[in-house]
Amino acid sequence: MEIGIDSFAAMMSGNSSRAINDADAIGQLVDRIAYADHAGHDVFGIGEHHRKGFLDSAPHMILAAAASRTKNIRLTSAVAVLSAADPVRVFQNFATLDLVSGGRAEMVAGRGSFIEAFPLFGYRLEDYDELFAEKLDLLLKINENEFVTWSGKFRPAIDNLPVYPRPMQAKLPIWLGVGGTPESFARAGMLGMPLMVAIIGGETHHFRPLVDLYREAGKRAGYTPEQLKVGVHSLGYVANTTEEAINDFYPGYAEAMTKVGKERGWPPMTKSRLEAQMGPRGALVVGSAEEVAEKIVRHSEALGGITRFTFQMDTAEVPHEKLMQAIELIGMKVKGLVNKG
Repeated sequence: MEIGIDSFAAMMSGNSSRAINDADAIGQLVDRIAYADHAGHDVFGIGEHHRKGFLDSAPHMILAAAASRTKNIRLTSAVAVLSAADPVRVFQNFATLDLVSGGRAEMVAGRGSFIEAFPLFGYRLEDYDELFAEKLDLLLKINENEFVTWSGKFRPAIDNLPVYPRPMQAKLPIWLGVGGTPESFARAGMLGMPLMVAIIGGETHHFRPLVDLYREAGKRAGYTPEQLKVGVHSLGYVANTTEEAINDFYPGYAEAMTKVGKERGWPPMTKSRLEAQMGPRGALVVGSAEEVAEKIVRHSEALGGITRFTFQMDTAEVPHEKLMQAIELIGMKVKGLVNKG
């Protein structure tokens, strides 16, 4: 199983006692990506948001900065908000990243969990699904063909025009990032795309029927099980002990989840809810290296096997030094325990 990290480039300014400026926050993030490469991580992803609190509105720029300081780690979006973007520019950005990184770029395409990008770029939220389906179709055509002929509803047509640059890889690996709608899982299967499932709450096994739907749709479309890869993105954190992990992670996690909860109608986050989510079947992957490795294996078993797992840690605004420690523990201990034998 590939193990890595996803970051939303948190501003690290929510707690005044450890606030830093945005330039330093970006610098520390690039340092963490470089250290993840050193520690043996397989992949590092940068999300995309267009709201206060996050510095990832241009993820390919952060990844390009990291490319110059890394050698082996795969560099990906997590996710690229395709509904509100031009697929030509998205492809060009990540094809350029692929050249800069020597063939290590990937992309997770999705619709995002926030809606700010729609009014910001002049799109209607009512067109949420139709926009994504159309733009994904164009992105995949560009990835397959140097010269593209295409027409749609929301973007001007392309009549046998080339799209450059082309990536160093024969094709960019493009995953489909999904939340919890059956239509998204089935779409990924019908297209034969690798699936990246965001599981940030509840119990992981509840996603098994959706993953099965993905695999069945892919099988009917003629794709092999090897082509139908499943990855999981989950909130998580690793420390030397479970007590240390909770003490480090809970304050910022509770603040962030309570803030989002006010927008979405969730109850305030409490330590008892955190500990419940840390239980054997809960989605949170927080604890010592041994506990976290065991839980990742249980996640994989619950979903019928996964090929990639990525931690989302920095939303909790854990200090940089603690995140570096977690990166080392994940790369040097967790990865080996998950893949032992």
